Amino acid sequence: MLDLKDPIGSVTESSPSQIRIEIATAADFERHKSRLGIGQYLLVASGNNMYLLATIIAVRASHVDRRGDADGSADTGVFRFQIDTQPIGSLSIDGEFTRGAHSLPVPTELAYVTPPAVLAAVFSGQIKSSFTLGSLSIAPDVSFEIDGDRFFSKHVAIVGSTGSGKSCAVARILQTVVGIEGELNAHKAAQKNAHIVIFDIHAEYAAAFKLAETEKFTLNLLDVETLRLPYWLMNAQELEEMFIEGNEINSHNQISQFRHAVVRNKRKHNKSLSKVSFDTPVYFSIDEVVTYLENMNSEVIGKLPGEGKPKLSDDRLVSDRDEIYFDKVHQFVVSSTAGATKASNGPFHGEFDRLILRLRTRLADPRLSFLFYPVKEDGKALSTEDFADVVRQFIGYLTKSNISIVDLSGIPFEVLSIVVSLISRMIFDFGFHYSKNRHSTGHVSDIPIMLVCEEAHNYLPRSGGAQYDSSRKSIERIAKEGRKYGVTLMVVSQRPSEVSETIFSQCSNFISLRLTNTIDQSYIKSLLPDLSAGIGELLPNLSQGEFLAVGDAPLMPTVGRFALPNPEPHSRSVNYLQEWNAQWREINFDEVINRWRGAV
Repeated sequence: MLDLKDPIGSVTESSPSQIRIEIATAADFERHKSRLGIGQYLLVASGNNMYLLATIIAVRASHVDRRGDADGSADTGVFRFQIDTQPIGSLSIDGEFTRGAHSLPVPTELAYVTPPAVLAAVFSGQIKSSFTLGSLSIAPDVSFEIDGDRFFSKHVAIVGSTGSGKSCAVARILQTVVGIEGELNAHKAAQKNAHIVIFDIHAEYAAAFKLAETEKFTLNLLDVETLRLPYWLMNAQELEEMFIEGNEINSHNQISQFRHAVVRNKRKHNKSLSKVSFDTPVYFSIDEVVTYLENMNSEVIGKLPGEGKPKLSDDRLVSDRDEIYFDKVHQFVVSSTAGATKASNGPFHGEFDRLILRLRTRLADPRLSFLFYPVKEDGKALSTEDFADVVRQFIGYLTKSNISIVDLSGIPFEVLSIVVSLISRMIFDFGFHYSKNRHSTGHVSDIPIMLVCEEAHNYLPRSGGAQYDSSRKSIERIAKEGRKYGVTLMVVSQRPSEVSETIFSQCSNFISLRLTNTIDQSYIKSLLPDLSAGIGELLPNLSQGEFLAVGDAPLMPTVGRFALPNPEPHSRSVNYLQEWNAQWREINFDEVINRWRGAV
């Protein structure tokens, strides 16, 4: 039962978007000044049995002159204080909170500072599936609880400028999910069913999830050395993005014959399958495909009577290209108009010179061996039968891990989009088919997966060239359809205005740390319809670790503060001033150059 005493003022103006409160006296303002800042909360009476919970969006003081004192003394200056608030919810006399203002107060209704116990009841006692996000910025002793189901079952956006504490915020949220607190594993006795995949572009998150062996927490860390990502799982768009230059005049011929060769080679190596298409995720030999294209590129057709087929240098006619073109590069007869040796160049003779050079260059690049020549632990090449294990590695089923980190820091930038696309598409397809299997027996998916896209603006840009098409398309599909199949996104970026608008428009919860760029501030405000103007103006002034949470999961737009994760992510930042003031350092340039040369 609410029993509020000591009002600080009364309502002078009331509208659906704003309630203005006049503070009774300057002494009342001074007494409660620490509780009357922007973003803090007041309770405003609305009738006999209801209060409005309103957030402060503006505080103003005006100077008032008093004249004509009875004793004839000089004029005395005093201040008049007014507070503008935005109603965000209703609180019954029994303490039950609901979003929205059911009835507005009329002028003269009293206003009160919200007691900490009421805040604690609202933010901790009104949630069905409680998840602790941090503490209230205005009341550090009050836990900020959100609805965990609404938070993790829908897409989340976490944004903030460099240095705002974004990585620590992500690490803290995920540590809480998997039961890490103070470098201890709370679920050591019985592992939980969390499945979280992190795209880590700066190799900083592994430190946040490495615990002592005694804690029995297994981190699934996949980097360029351990990642098993065979090229034959790529779909049409990814393969063509990898090998085809769309701006070349004969790109349509390159695409048609490349597709033809891939499909034929998939059938050759998977004879037990009756239906094989370009997108079927089964093994094919990229080297054999290149060999096939080289033969097509140098093919010569015999034109003597009864020929009309490709003709090899030993005068043999090729009846079935699929039988011999994959095995080796053949020599053909020379094109001739002479009656005894009449022959003409094949339909694609010389068309694929640039394509073949591009293919050979990519296949010879040692940085891409994880894609083109992946092997198992026993040294054998991956085949169609290993498809299940390839999928298992990403959702933690090979190592029984709750957290899987895909370290993208060692992935060449030119294939970053393709790697992100391939992994995210496989996770979506797994969720899709697993959910369909569960639906067929009357159940829903019991393997929910969250995909964390760190530094999303690097591979999910709002606008960009064709090199981003595959990753953007795969993640946008998850954004639009993933929730139905148990796959959700956490999109993390320091430049939200540069991230695909389609992806952000599907996010139901936003956590914004400090944003200093005015374009990013305006963009975030435009995405959040229930964000008041006063609260939105806090974005550039939030301190490190302080955040604004808006969406379906929090009861209302709220400013909170994250506790530091333990252990913390490690971004290996350089301390410039300390290093510049140190003694001159000699370095081994040979080591640097050797590593550089090996990397490229």
